[in-house]
Amino acid sequence: MNNIKLFGLPAEKGRWFLIPLGMTVLLCLGTVYSWSIFRKPLEKLLSINATDSLLPFTVLLVVFSILMPITGFYINRFGSRVIIAGGGVVMGIGYVLSSFVNNIYMLVVTYGVIAGIGVGMAYGVPLAVVAKWFPDKKGIAVGLTVIGFGLSPLITAPIAKSLIDSPTVGLQKTFLILGIAFIAIILAISTTLVTPPKGWKPLGWNPPTAVINGTLADNGEMLGTGAFYGLWLCYTIGTFVGLAAIGTAKPVGEEIIKLDGNTATLTVSLFAVFNGLGRLVFGWVTDRFTPKFAAIATYVLIIIASIMMISAGEGSVATFLIAFSLFQFSFGGWLAIAPTSTLTMFRPEDYAKNYGIVFTAFGAGALGGTLLAGRIRDIFGSYTNFFYPTAILAAIGIFLAVFMLKRSLTISGTSEREINTKV
Repeated sequence: MNNIKLFGLPAEKGRWFLIPLGMTVLLCLGTVYSWSIFRKPLEKLLSINATDSLLPFTVLLVVFSILMPITGFYINRFGSRVIIAGGGVVMGIGYVLSSFVNNIYMLVVTYGVIAGIGVGMAYGVPLAVVAKWFPDKKGIAVGLTVIGFGLSPLITAPIAKSLIDSPTVGLQKTFLILGIAFIAIILAISTTLVTPPKGWKPLGWNPPTAVINGTLADNGEMLGTGAFYGLWLCYTIGTFVGLAAIGTAKPVGEEIIKLDGNTATLTVSLFAVFNGLGRLVFGWVTDRFTPKFAAIATYVLIIIASIMMISAGEGSVATFLIAFSLFQFSFGGWLAIAPTSTLTMFRPEDYAKNYGIVFTAFGAGALGGTLLAGRIRDIFGSYTNFFYPTAILAAIGIFLAVFMLKRSLTISGTSEREINTKV
């Protein structure tokens, strides 16, 4: 079993190549986080308001979160390579079709629904593959892989902006170019992302056995625990704030801080760095300390950032940069906290199914956060008032994390007190 090779190397070494490959797939899927670059050109082209221009983004996130848990039930049946390839093709087709539409409702279908289906199909598979190859380093491995989704705007936002501004390309052809590129890249990488054979484990690593009430925790037991609902609610709050911040970063910079368009675009790339760093840092924090500690830390950052943005005005460049970097750092953290917590708190063998169910919180947060942000902008003429509910929700999140985000496990050879420290 331990003679398995990956990329011509022993599995213990070859498995590290799966992280950058999975990261690249997620970087393509994560182009949705560059949506704020598309909003102003869409509002001008289609004569729509701020709420309408957020609709394709919001619908994609909701469809994504619905498809993700469904996909988790089919990974073992069809194989990781088939599902990643299928997801990449469907997402690319959604982008290609978006290049031909001329009204917001058709864009909701092509980008929000079709591309969203593709993202939902493919997103969880690289994470599941990496988690199975790194049972001994799950937090850092998953955190490094999922960083591709958060860092995507660092690369895709400037590319999209330059294509949109090009007199020979423009907004609609940008969708076409991106769609074709994503299909080619994801199809090529999908051939390499394979899961280990059943029973494989790294040399010298002996996994602990998690027991709950005398039996191994399975998928059904997860749904019957307070820990699941605590994790789901905490995840919802984290994504509510983070996804709204992603969708409004560029217009907030232009409308409240009065940045020019090019500078506002650059800030989207900057925030993507903190989004990615949050996944890495909080993956380590969740491994090293507890999900509860990591969750509380993200909410404290959100409260600080919200207070900063409530007082921000024209010329408050430093305030804007710091606050939105904190929003993205904490949001990125949740994309590592949630999967790592699912692996730690529940049966690892059911990770794909379990995290798919937990991930529905992502869609709930996306729907609530982006719609509320757009509605507040349309009603009050500014995004400033949106940062009052973000602060209030973060305070509620701290309360939920303290009282619900915990679980007592008994692991063979380890005391109850030690397990509470780990989980």
